[in-house]
Amino acid sequence: MTGRYYEAFTEGETIHHEKRRTISESDNQRFCDLTMNQQPLHLDAAFAADSEFGERVVNGLYTLSLAVGLTIPETTDGTIVANLSYDNVDHPAPVFHGDTLRAQSTVTEKRETSDGDRGVVTMRVEVFRVGDEELVCSFDRTVLSLMRPE
Repeated sequence: MTGRYYEAFTEGETIHHEKRRTISESDNQRFCDLTMNQQPLHLDAAFAADSEFGERVVNGLYTLSLAVGLTIPETTDGTIVANLSYDNVDHPAPVFHGDTLRAQSTVTEKRETSDGDRGVVTMRVEVFRVGDEELVCSFDRTVLSLMRPE
């Protein structure tokens, strides 16, 4: 377990996540298959070539899901009760096959639950393309976190 208990989060801190992932064509294809999303912009090279992007775009929900996974080790690995919400999702730039992504999380709010046994933590997650450091996705993730055992 590498995650943080509620007490270890500090409002305003930014956590730079170590893991990176290069997205392959296979990653995008499998995610689209699993979610039954057959949008040709994600899957059809000829169709996407005629789009404003000029090539296939990675499914945005894959980008968001990958971002959550990249953040887990330094935030909630083994210390989470539940993900409560994902809000204010933005995809300001496309992600393409071969892009490597990294993430960072900034703690924006935390509060104890009314029973005092757990805490709610909200983090702003930002995802960047490694190389040009362009922001490709951002969202607020709110979790119910365990308190440190006594």
